[in-house]
Amino acid sequence: MGWWQRIFGGGRTEEERPVAIPAPPTTEQIVTSVDAVLDRTSGRAPAAVTARVQRVAETVHEMAPRLDRLGAGSQQAHTVVATATSYLPEAVDAYLRLPRDFADRRVVDRGKTSLMILCDQLDLLGATIDKISDAVSRADAVALVAHGRFLEEKFGTSSGLTLPGTAPGSLPAPGSTAPGSTAPGTTSAPPPLEAP
Repeated sequence: MGWWQRIFGGGRTEEERPVAIPAPPTTEQIVTSVDAVLDRTSGRAPAAVTARVQRVAETVHEMAPRLDRLGAGSQQAHTVVATATSYLPEAVDAYLRLPRDFADRRVVDRGKTSLMILCDQLDLLGATIDKISDAVSRADAVALVAHGRFLEEKFGTSSGLTLPGTAPGSLPAPGSTAPGSTAPGTTSAPPPLEAP
């Protein structure tokens, strides 16, 4: 199709139509997904599985509201979202589809049962998102330290900011009043009138 047809009423072919890209999951959708996995394991999987899913769920709960700090298109943010919405549900659901006796007792790969394989996968997911959570927390801590240094430079002893009756860079002791000021909740009395 030529450019003239496109301008004057020519339709687009299937290949030319824009592809709708789905919006990324919201914080609520991420948390809901991981909570649903936890609900499915409760009472249906051994304690070893439930404890590991709980560990992943807690980290996802902590991380989901902080994903924007990792930046748009971040591989780490993608890993957290994919863990909650894909990796974790797929691993757990594959295990839950198996008969319990088979899953927990029958060796299926390199001397391991399905239960052991699932626990290994959950440990890997948990360790991975724990590392991401630590990285975000370290970045926040570094930002806090940098902000503290900025404040020290801005308002430290060299700033020249002083309050009446205090040494430069220090604050009055709690409960004390600086000269010329009154205690909180009191009013200063006017000076006495002199007799003529």
